[in-house]
Amino acid sequence: MARIAGIDLPKNKRGEVGLTYIYGIGRSTARYILGKAGIDLNKKVNQWNDEEQTAIRNVINNEFKTEGALRSETQMNIKRLLDIACYRGLRHRKGLPVRGQRTRTNSRTRKGKRKTVAGKKKVAKK
Repeated sequence: MARIAGIDLPKNKRGEVGLTYIYGIGRSTARYILGKAGIDLNKKVNQWNDEEQTAIRNVINNEFKTEGALRSETQMNIKRLLDIACYRGLRHRKGLPVRGQRTRTNSRTRKGKRKTVAGKKKVAKK
């Protein structure tokens, strides 16, 4: 089992896909890492030998910020926006979409479950 950046990578997946289990590494970054380490993209994670794992670790540690460091940096960036009370910070504080999406119909992920508000009663005509 390959353990890189504190994450146990899945054994039976291709190296390109397996690396994406690390926070901060997507498909294109995984391709770059494997290319720089000189490893075939289609080689499964359980087929990597110790030298290949070491090469991958070195590339990731030297060139990328991943897992805990990246998560803390992201949280610090959000906290900075909240502290300076800019528009984006206010949207974070209110729990609304930050990047200009519409909120009248969508954005349920950000706003949470619907809170039903009772409508006006219709006045009966005489």
